[in-house]
Amino acid sequence: MKIRFHGAVRTVTGSLHIVETSRGEIVLMDCGLFQGRRAESRERNTKLPLDPTRVKAIVLSHAHIDHIGNLPTWAAQGLKCPIYATGATVDLTGLMLRDSAKIQEFDARHLNQRLRIGEPEIKPLYTLQHAEAAIACLRGRNYREWFEVVPGLRAYYTDAGHILGSATITLEERNGASVKRLAFTGDLGRPNSPILKDAEPFPAGSDVVLSESTYGDREHPPQAELPEELRKVLYQTIARGGKVIIPAFAVGRTQAIMYALRELQKKGKLPEVPVYVDSPLATGATEIVSRHPECYDAGANKVLDDDGMLFAIDGFVATRSTEASRALNEKKGPFVVIAASGMCEAGRILHHLAHGVADPRNTILICGFQAEHTLGRKLVDRSDKVRVFGQELPLRAEVVVLNGFSAHAGRTEMTTFLNTCRPQGPLYLVHGDEARSTAFQSHLKSNGFPDVRIPTVGEEFKV
Repeated sequence: MKIRFHGAVRTVTGSLHIVETSRGEIVLMDCGLFQGRRAESRERNTKLPLDPTRVKAIVLSHAHIDHIGNLPTWAAQGLKCPIYATGATVDLTGLMLRDSAKIQEFDARHLNQRLRIGEPEIKPLYTLQHAEAAIACLRGRNYREWFEVVPGLRAYYTDAGHILGSATITLEERNGASVKRLAFTGDLGRPNSPILKDAEPFPAGSDVVLSESTYGDREHPPQAELPEELRKVLYQTIARGGKVIIPAFAVGRTQAIMYALRELQKKGKLPEVPVYVDSPLATGATEIVSRHPECYDAGANKVLDDDGMLFAIDGFVATRSTEASRALNEKKGPFVVIAASGMCEAGRILHHLAHGVADPRNTILICGFQAEHTLGRKLVDRSDKVRVFGQELPLRAEVVVLNGFSAHAGRTEMTTFLNTCRPQGPLYLVHGDEARSTAFQSHLKSNGFPDVRIPTVGEEFKV
């Protein structure tokens, strides 16, 4: 079989890897949305690398938008094949794609209201109808069970410990007496993270491994330090009468933050302020998390045994309506608001930032990786001004980065995982900004990995 690298190559977003079997059948691993500058994103997401009708199957690693979010675009252009995922990922993907389509349609309407005379109308990248077409193709599969993808090619999922339902993927092709294995880490979670089980090694004997490299140049602070760091941010912001605005991925990050807030409250360390989760998507995702206890670690199961609730916080409010969300923009006094999207590229977080970035009393708390050219990265880089809804605004709010909340493993954590399943051939680094992939490449080579490569877009390798 051959693999052609297309998405999340020398960048983080838009995960897409094209596998061609020896029989000439095309299988995709992931089908993510590229996120960045608006014009570039539009170009990358709509200009597909091959005719979607040629694709015989898709194997998904997990339900984050940068891994699943372009499925409706492919469906709009003719994709009709089975899309395989773990059971929890199937549930989350339906929720995520419907929400993404609504955001695409809403943002197009919003931008069209600002068009100058003579400017062309902006169309959504895809619609709810296209999302439903992709969702209809989803097929659930279990962890640790081989399943046929196309004739002669089978797949195996192991837990990646990243978000609910996340998986590493092993593809195995048998051609007569020849057996070839290709493994993909997807996104690896941090060991000992709350709620979810740790990542499991994929089956031994891979000829080629694709590994994420999101944090390939740095370590994360110990998990035990995070609640205290969060507590400091909350108290400092509240003392000056400000809001804590937290952009967070609806799946994974929001639940991790809620869990940490719950632990602070249990210890009497959470200030008495309202905590708003202003994201119907995050609220829906949290409900799905509660339906999949098979993914929980021992700590989460103990919490459930003790009081039956993982995310119960006094003062918690889930806002669902647009009116309730808008009301928060006018609300005075200290409070905490968590809203999607995690990279500040769409959704309700934009409205909170539009009303909050210019106020020095506020804190914008960044809890995860921000891709290049996103609004989230501009906040992390503490630009003097940021553009929100086409308007330049001064950035006077404090920006605090707590990457320890990231659902991605750090450099040593990834290295430890890869040591358990070294490939017989090359190790390819994907899903990382070029500088971070390059740093991780050097680190791995100095730790005994002889053949570590960083692919380019369109590069092929025969397994």
